[in-house]
Amino acid sequence: MAWKKVDQALIDFLAEAVAPYPATLRKMFGCPAYFTGGNMFAAAHEDNLVLRLSPQHKEQLLAECDEAAPFDPLKGRPMREYVALPESVVSSGQVDFAAWLERSHTFAASLPPKEPKQAKRKK
Repeated sequence: MAWKKVDQALIDFLAEAVAPYPATLRKMFGCPAYFTGGNMFAAAHEDNLVLRLSPQHKEQLLAECDEAAPFDPLKGRPMREYVALPESVVSSGQVDFAAWLERSHTFAASLPPKEPKQAKRKK
């Protein structure tokens, strides 16, 4: 499955928004994703910004913003705690992205840390 490449302006916006948080940048689905304690809390994917939220905050954001949707990168297999926000919603100010990013980081930081996976050995 080929995904649309993330626009550099969206990548830069997310990097600037995440800068105040202790975060590690890695690739997820070939796109920039930010992790805390080994748990992803924010990413860019195609034309969307993706946030990991508690179930209550996820429902709240989906109720407040008609254009927000469960993050479903594989079409038919939505990721349970993740919400996709179209870039247009964020840039227009329809959603207070900084507040939602704070909730996302707080939620991910509250999860048990994930141990780094061992590198696979070549045969």
